[in-house]
Amino acid sequence: MKTILAPIDFSPASSAVLTQATALARSTQARLILLSVVQPPLVTSDYGPLVENMSEIIAAAERSASERLEKVRTELLAEVPVVETELAGGAPVQAIADAAKRFQADYIVMGSHGHTALYDLVIGSTTHGVLKRAKCPVLIIPAS
Repeated sequence: MKTILAPIDFSPASSAVLTQATALARSTQARLILLSVVQPPLVTSDYGPLVENMSEIIAAAERSASERLEKVRTELLAEVPVVETELAGGAPVQAIADAAKRFQADYIVMGSHGHTALYDLVIGSTTHGVLKRAKCPVLIIPAS
C-alpha cells in the first residue's frame, strides 16, 4: 500500500493541501498520514516570565492540534479508507523528514505559503528544507 504524508498547519493553505492529498490517496488507494508539527515558541529575554509557562503553552498547543487533526481525519474517512494522524514537536523540516522516513512515505504533499524571497533567505523555508531532505517525491501546493 502506498503512503502519502500531508503535513498541515491548519492555515488557509492546508485546505488546498488536504484536497490534493485526498485526491492522490483516493486515486492510488494509498493511506493518508496527516502530520501536524507543534513548534516551541521562540522566547527572548524580554519574555522571561513566559518561560515558566512554556510547558503549559506547548501542552495546550499539542491538545489543540490533536483535536483538530482528529476532526480532519474523521471528515476525510468518507473519501479515503485509511487516514492516520501524527503529532510531532520540534523543528518542522526535521519532523516532516523523520515522519516521511518512519512511515516510508511514497509522496509528501505540502503547501507553499508564498513568502517573499527575502523571508525565505533570512528565516528559511520549510518547503525548501523538506525538498532538500526528502527521499520521495514532494508535491508542492501553491499558496492561493
